[in-house]
Amino acid sequence: MISALALGVLLLPVFKPPWAKLSLPPFVDFFRRYWVHILIVFAIYNAKDVLDQVDRLLMASTGLDMTPYIWAVEGNLVLWVQQTFQADWLTTALTHFYVAGFMFVCYVSIFYFAYFDDRWLADRVTLSIAWVYILAVPFYLFFNVRVTGDTIPEMETLAYTLTPEIADWFRRIDPFTNGMPSLHIGIPFAVWLCLTRFDDDRRWNRYRYTVFAYTLLTAFTIIYLGIHWFLDIIGGMLIAGAAVSLADRTSNTWWKFFDERTMNARVVTVLTRPGQAWSWISSRLASTFKRYRSPSSRETGHIALAIFIVVAAVITWDLTHRSLPAGGVEAPDAAAAAGDWTVARDNREGGVGLVLYDLSSDGFEPFEMVVPGLDLNSTWAMQNERLVVSNASTLFVYDVLQPETAMGSIPLGQHQHLLLCERASQTVVAYTVDGRLHVMDLQGNSLVDPDAEHTGIRTMTCAGSEIAYVTDDAPMEVNVIQLGVRGQVGYIINASAPAQEDEILSSWGTPVDMGNATIENMSFDREYLAVTVNVSATDRLVLYNRSTAEQWLASNPKYHVSDLSLDHGILAWSVRDHYNPLVPQSKYFDREIYFTDLATNTSHVLTSDTNDQWGPQVLEHHLIYFQSDGDVVQFKIHAWEPELRLYSSIVLQIGVLAAFVVVAWNMWQRQSERRLSRQP
Repeated sequence: MISALALGVLLLPVFKPPWAKLSLPPFVDFFRRYWVHILIVFAIYNAKDVLDQVDRLLMASTGLDMTPYIWAVEGNLVLWVQQTFQADWLTTALTHFYVAGFMFVCYVSIFYFAYFDDRWLADRVTLSIAWVYILAVPFYLFFNVRVTGDTIPEMETLAYTLTPEIADWFRRIDPFTNGMPSLHIGIPFAVWLCLTRFDDDRRWNRYRYTVFAYTLLTAFTIIYLGIHWFLDIIGGMLIAGAAVSLADRTSNTWWKFFDERTMNARVVTVLTRPGQAWSWISSRLASTFKRYRSPSSRETGHIALAIFIVVAAVITWDLTHRSLPAGGVEAPDAAAAAGDWTVARDNREGGVGLVLYDLSSDGFEPFEMVVPGLDLNSTWAMQNERLVVSNASTLFVYDVLQPETAMGSIPLGQHQHLLLCERASQTVVAYTVDGRLHVMDLQGNSLVDPDAEHTGIRTMTCAGSEIAYVTDDAPMEVNVIQLGVRGQVGYIINASAPAQEDEILSSWGTPVDMGNATIENMSFDREYLAVTVNVSATDRLVLYNRSTAEQWLASNPKYHVSDLSLDHGILAWSVRDHYNPLVPQSKYFDREIYFTDLATNTSHVLTSDTNDQWGPQVLEHHLIYFQSDGDVVQFKIHAWEPELRLYSSIVLQIGVLAAFVVVAWNMWQRQSERRLSRQP
C-alpha cells in the first residue's frame, strides 16, 4: 500500500488536470477534507480479511463449489493462454504487477481526486468501489469458484508459487475460492466507468486511458498466472456496471450525511448543544417511524432486503459454527473414536474418567464409563463396537452398546502401544512390549506367528487388518504387515523440501537436519499413507500414494504439523501455520485444524481463530478435536453434513413467511403506484 501511494505521488505530474498546479499544502489538507472517503477504502481493505476467514470456514463446512460448472462452460481457454505465452520473465513481471497494480488503482484513485479537490468524482468513485465489494460478498460466500491453477490439471498457479515468500503471502490473504467475480477487474473497471460517465470536462483523460489499459493488462495477467477464469472477468465487469449505477443513485443521500465539510459542524453541535442534536435525531426517528408505519413500495422493499440479510446472516453464522462442544467433561485431554462412537479421557479434579458418546444420537449424551484402576497411564483403543481399556495389570473389554460393565478382562502388564485391529473379520488387540509386536484375540489368545517377529518398533498404528510401524533402525521407513498374511511391504519416506524453504528455516535459526530425520506420527488406509517427519527444524507432513508410489509434501514444509488422522477419504491434521519466530504474531501462536479431501485433492481450513486446536480424528460422519482458549479445554464434535440448529430453523421459517408476505405486498404496491402515476 505504501509503495502504491508513493508511486501515485511520483505520477501526479503525469495525471493531474491540465490547469492544476502541485503544491505541498494539499498533501496535508486532503486528509481533513476527505477523511470519510479514506475511511471507507480502508474499511473495505480490512473487511476483506474478515470475509476471507468466513469464506474458508463456509467452504470447509459446506463444500459449496461452483468451479465444475464454470469449467464445463468455459473449457480450457485459460490453459491455452498460459501455455501459449508462458515465460519465466513474464511470470515474474506479471506477478509483481498483479500485487502492486491493484493497490495502486484502489488507493491512488481516491488520492488523486481528493488531492485536487474533485469532490464530484471522489464521491462517486469511493461509493463505486464500496458497491463493487458489497455486491461481490454474496458470490464470495455462496458461489465459490476456485482458481484455475488448482482446477485444471495442466494449469499452474504461477503467481502463487513464484517464491516461498510470495506463496506464504498469498496463502495468508487469499482463500483461493474467491474467483467469481474478479475484484481485480471489478474495481478498476468501475473506476474507468466513473471517469467515462462523470468526468464531464475530461480533465482526467490521461488517468482514464491509463486505468483502461491497466484493466486490459490485468485481464491478461489473471488468466496467464492461473488465477481467474474468463467468466470471472465478465462477472467483475457486470458488478462494476451495477456498482457505478448504485453509486450515482445513492451518492446524494450518502454524502448528505457524511460529507466531511458538514460532519465537523455536526460533531461541534453534538458537543456544544446536545439538546438541539437530540431534538434533530428524535424528529428524524419519528419521521422514519411514520413512513414505515404506512409504508410505500420503497419502505417495503427495504423491509424485504432487511429480512434477506438477516436470513443470510443466520445461515452464515450457523454454517461457520458447526463444531459443538461435548458435554460431561471438565478437562478432556485425549480421545479415541470408531464408527459413530467416541470416548474422551477427562482429567478432572476428582480423578481420571472416561466418557463415552454416541455421535448418532441427538445431543451426544455422555455416558460415564466405570473402569477399575483408571489413571493417566492407562491406554485404550476403539474398533467397530469394541472398546478396550487397560490399567496397570488388566485389559478390560467393553461393548459400547452395553457399556455399563466390561464384557471380559485379560491380564496385561506394562506395554507401549495399544491398538484394536481386525484379523479374519474378528477384532484383535495389538500392542508392543519393549518394542516387540504382540497380537491377541479378545479372549487373550496369542495370534502372532513366532517365525515372523517384529521388533524395535518405535511407533505404530493400524487400519483394518493392516499394521504400519517404524523401527529404531530404519526411522524413515514405514513397514506394513497384514494380520494372517506372511510378508511385509516397506515404504521409504522422503521429506525433502525445495532449497528455498530450507534456507528460510535456517534464517529462522532452525536448520533442517535430513540426516537425522525420523517419522513421528502415521495414519493410513488402503490407498494413502500419511506421516509426519521430524527434520529438527519442524515436523513435515508427507502423503504417500500406495498405488502409484508417488509421495509429496501435503502441507507447507516450514510449519509444524502434528496429530494426523486419515479415514473415509479425508486427511486431517493440526498445524501452527504462518508462524515466523523472527516476527512473531500472536494470532499465529495457536494451532489450527486443516483437512484435505483426497478424492478432489482440495484442502480446507476447519478452524481459523485465536483458540488452540489439536488432536483431530476423522470419522465417517464427524470430525472430533480439542480446543483451548487458554483457560478452558473443550472436546469439539464437527458434523460433515451441514445441519442447521433448532433456533436457526425457527428464525429461517419466520423469515421465509415474513419474506413471502412482504415481497407480495411490495409487488402489489409497485404495480398500484405505477398505475396511479399514469393517471392524469
